Amino acid sequence: MNRIRRFIEESWSELKKVTWPTREQVRNLTVLVFIISGAVGVYIAVFDIIFDQALGFVVRL
Repeated sequence: MNRIRRFIEESWSELKKVTWPTREQVRNLTVLVFIISGAVGVYIAVFDIIFDQALGFVVRL
């Protein structure tokens, strides 16, 4: 039981040392993740269409 209590106390002590992001930082980083995810999605979609068209052209030959 002492080991569990010590673990919890040490974990709580470490959590007090964490620098938590502000609400504005969280919002900005969330928007950034959405923008980058959208850009990567468009990038993959464009290359998927290009390769699909190229493969379709090769198969028809």
